[in-house]
Amino acid sequence: MDKKKKIIIAVVAIVVIAVGGILFFRSRGNSGSRQKIDLNKKQAETGPKNTGPVSPISGISCDDWNRRPFAIMEPSDTSARPISGISDADMVIEMPAIYGSITRLMGVYVCGNPEKVGSMRSSRHDYIPLAAGLNAIYVHWGGSHFALDKLNEGIIDNMNCNGDGGKSAAKYCYRESMDYLNQGKAFPDVPTKSDDTGYMKFADLLQGAKDFGYDLTDKFVGYPHQDEASADQRPAGGKLRVGYPGPWVEEFSYSKDNNSYTRVWGGVLDTDRNNGKNITPKNIVVMIADGAQMESQYANFQVGDPWYDDSDSGTAYFYMNGQQMQGTWKKDKSRLDSKLIFFDSEENEVKFVPGQIWVNIIDPGIGFKWTAAQ
Repeated sequence: MDKKKKIIIAVVAIVVIAVGGILFFRSRGNSGSRQKIDLNKKQAETGPKNTGPVSPISGISCDDWNRRPFAIMEPSDTSARPISGISDADMVIEMPAIYGSITRLMGVYVCGNPEKVGSMRSSRHDYIPLAAGLNAIYVHWGGSHFALDKLNEGIIDNMNCNGDGGKSAAKYCYRESMDYLNQGKAFPDVPTKSDDTGYMKFADLLQGAKDFGYDLTDKFVGYPHQDEASADQRPAGGKLRVGYPGPWVEEFSYSKDNNSYTRVWGGVLDTDRNNGKNITPKNIVVMIADGAQMESQYANFQVGDPWYDDSDSGTAYFYMNGQQMQGTWKKDKSRLDSKLIFFDSEENEVKFVPGQIWVNIIDPGIGFKWTAAQ
């Protein structure tokens, strides 16, 4: 075989390998994030999911079980930790606010009435449909222009402490003192920033919603629940690691005794600034969705918003009773108010253990690992 033929064969081989590699990794990257689920196949959104005076989200009995949820934007910055009020949230949804970097939390409150919530952070457009799907009043301190443009259209009942978009709630919010914020810091060597000072007392939040004329009666159909596994059916332990970058990495260690997962955030035990309680959700969801960078590094995750998303379903992993279970998620992007639904491997709606639900939204490039008890 002459030299020219050898070169041609080598080039063809390289092209074939390259194309095959691209297709392989594209398949791997999208296999978990683009599964399609037929909402009509399972009527997951019809009828209340719980009976009796319990939160439709956490399944916990409380006096305010029928109160409309408040979805409040909260930070993940090391300078702002620990956060006030997060232990009282029925649900927490976390995902990157800046692509490949800082995450942001949205605490959802039905039963919980923390003395104060803070610090508070700005809105990102990805969270708005998730709050709408919970029939929540959306509470934030400013926002990206992507989010404020939508909030100015009046698409969701909201309260904006910054007063620059949507419904101005500036008079119901306040700035906490630096002396208070420097006490009990999770990262003492990280200086407190002015962004960390925005707070709201929960009593003022409720009064503001009433003053705005918002309906405070809950209409969210809720999530179904199951009884906790008995102590003899629980494993001895287990640990989940969610590989957000740098100080946003988190670990959840399962405790057989209280059937919950203790959260460690950036290597530091996560607590609530209000009461010193450890953050110990009963349920964890790792929800995989394609992510991308928008203008100014703002993240856009394919979680079913009706403006920028092409995909509205994907793979999910569920952790409760010390076990890992694989399934799927769905958020119908054709309807802003569609419920974020979770399905098991049989395409039945997942039944959570009564207690806080913590949802981590990641893209396929963010690793996570469950280590079962030995």
